[in-house]
Amino acid sequence: MIFLQRSFAPTLNGMSRKPAPIKIINLEDGMPKVEAARLRMHHELHLARREGYAAVKLIHGYGSSGTGGALRVELQKELRCLADAGSIRAFIVGENWRISDEAAWPLLQRYPEWKQDVDLGKSNKGITIVLL
Repeated sequence: MIFLQRSFAPTLNGMSRKPAPIKIINLEDGMPKVEAARLRMHHELHLARREGYAAVKLIHGYGSSGTGGALRVELQKELRCLADAGSIRAFIVGENWRISDEAAWPLLQRYPEWKQDVDLGKSNKGITIVLL
């Protein structure tokens, strides 16, 4: 009788890789003008990519009046251009950063440690998650 040995092939699951932290970048610190914040965002995205981050959380605020904020609007326009050009993979606005969002859920499955993010599920319009 011949027994065939099954080959052992370790399987990769979400926890067999190194955790992928999200780099937090506070763009509203110092209350910059839109152009200064845009330049800093580009610089910080470049650094985060070079440092090996999979994603960053941009803190841009929602405006002191609570009605939208120039930084939020203009930086998200810029992110849309970057995504269209292929410079970033995608971005998720803070109000969509939740488990039930069709773009966020696959990321949370791939990076389960991101489920610990304090802004997840809070509809925080003052942040944006950027996938590098």
